[in-house]
Amino acid sequence: MDFLTVIKQAIDFMEEHLLEPINYTDVAKHLYMSNYHFHRTFSMFTGITANEYIKKRRLSLAGQELIASDHKVIDIALKYGYETPESFAKAFARFHGVTPSKVKQLAKPLKSFNRLVIKIQVEGGVEMNYMITEREPFQLLAKVEQFDVKHASNPDSNAIPNFWEESKRNGVFNQLSADPANADFYGVCAPISKESQAFNYGIATIYRGGDVPTGYKVWDINTTLWAIFPCVGSDPGCIGETWDRISKEFLPGSPYTMLDAADFELYPAKSLPDHFCEIWIPVEKKAHI
Repeated sequence: MDFLTVIKQAIDFMEEHLLEPINYTDVAKHLYMSNYHFHRTFSMFTGITANEYIKKRRLSLAGQELIASDHKVIDIALKYGYETPESFAKAFARFHGVTPSKVKQLAKPLKSFNRLVIKIQVEGGVEMNYMITEREPFQLLAKVEQFDVKHASNPDSNAIPNFWEESKRNGVFNQLSADPANADFYGVCAPISKESQAFNYGIATIYRGGDVPTGYKVWDINTTLWAIFPCVGSDPGCIGETWDRISKEFLPGSPYTMLDAADFELYPAKSLPDHFCEIWIPVEKKAHI
């Protein structure tokens, strides 16, 4: 399924079920995608998460109904998925800048958030360096933390950069680099199942056997075919930019599809001056190629 089809089918499903208790996990399940890959794909293409889209569409429609009908506030609140008038009023006021009761009493300006429409837009036209390589399965020694899935593709989230900074301060880097041969660092990200709302992310080095320190784990990487992309820049912001181009430019037009397996950033000990890291994504050739 190509990316434009994914977004279109996701929007169609959300619009058809706006008055039902759905969230992004239901949309991912409908599309037979993992929560993680759907969340990342939808957010990168639209600039908004699926949950935000559902919430804003409901509040937009609720505002229209408030001014166009005689329905009570409590009835509209229940219709659009809010259990109490109070919770509805808070969400409504954050979105519209005015409470539902004041809308009923006086003519007040409201915000409109219309259905997304997919249009073809010319993108690309700029070279994107990448390399396809085979690599034998390997193991990492990793310090792992769990993060809410909302951090997976939110460019404004500092959760993972903060994890790296904390690891520098609390001795994780020293523990992982105790073996002089372990000069390369990995930021490895697990895929998310349809049932999960969180994902594991680890800071790691190659595991060469021996005792596993308390609080660490051995992470098996079994994928053998990889697409590698350099992240050109001086700070973590280039990672999100590179992922954006991978999703919008490389994957739709390449003969490869991304596997539902762990991906990682590689921070080599010897890297080019303008390269922050490399992104390695697990791939396989598309069936029709």
